[in-house]
Amino acid sequence: MEKKKTSGQYDLLKTLCGIHAPSGNEVAMKDFILKYVKKQAKTWKHEVKVIHGKGFQDNIILIFGKPKTAVFAHMDSIGFTVRYGKQLVKIGGPQTASGYKLVGSDSIGKQEVELKSVEEKKTGYKSLEYIGKRDFERGTELVFKANWREDANHIQCCYMDNRLGIYNALRLAETLKNGAIVFSSWEEHGGGSVSYLQKHLQEKYNISQALISDISWISDGVHYAKGPVISMRDSLIPRRSYINRIIDIANKNKVPYQLEIEGSGGSDAKELQMAEYAWDWCFIGAAEENVHTPDEKVHKKDVEGMIRLYEVLMKNL
Repeated sequence: MEKKKTSGQYDLLKTLCGIHAPSGNEVAMKDFILKYVKKQAKTWKHEVKVIHGKGFQDNIILIFGKPKTAVFAHMDSIGFTVRYGKQLVKIGGPQTASGYKLVGSDSIGKQEVELKSVEEKKTGYKSLEYIGKRDFERGTELVFKANWREDANHIQCCYMDNRLGIYNALRLAETLKNGAIVFSSWEEHGGGSVSYLQKHLQEKYNISQALISDISWISDGVHYAKGPVISMRDSLIPRRSYINRIIDIANKNKVPYQLEIEGSGGSDAKELQMAEYAWDWCFIGAAEENVHTPDEKVHKKDVEGMIRLYEVLMKNL
């Protein structure tokens, strides 16, 4: 990607992409968001209530006015856990090409290493290792090294999934009058936080519908610069009447979007649908190439379209 001088519009997203927050260790992201909200809330159009701490683990809920809809954005990323010696175990589903640059820190300090995928010829089984000057302490989490690239049209870096979803939520907070924004954990590795966050929102605020601020993928039916994806299904199928409402609102407000149909993939929506409360949900987000690699790539038009669509939906749902 050709590098060009940029305006700094996406500096927040760039910072988010470099924060160490693999599934199960979202503390650094939680702390960053709390500090960001404390600093920026005075510039937002409407007052916010911040919910976190005991009973919420490393998750955060922002409440604006009288919320009817909750936006979920997961804070965690894929990565790797150091096993014994230089062995690695995947966190979530990262791509595992040899040569990827990884970074991690233990009690000795920070180290940059290189991923090595070793295939056994007889069985075809692939084991994962890292190449580094020293062994990390067992249990250390490694993540892709951030390498931000930006030109007039595209942004490329690791962890657009889901730092772009967080970025969208924080941009939405600037103007949101009524609604909840939820920053959740563990999404990339099986979930585990959304059901109790949902329970709190249902019982405390009587919320029963959600938008999932997450990132989809470029495919044969989803293309760059055509607007964010409104997903009609992935491995789960949302309630069609709710999806139709969302499409109708987008059409009436002339906000570009693409409809997505997939048979695999998932998000925080899984826990919403499987929990005891009756919630509607829809996955809406910009689409990227090079999913779960250090080179995830999105188009700026789709990023701005995502922000615009969320603003419109939160006013009208």
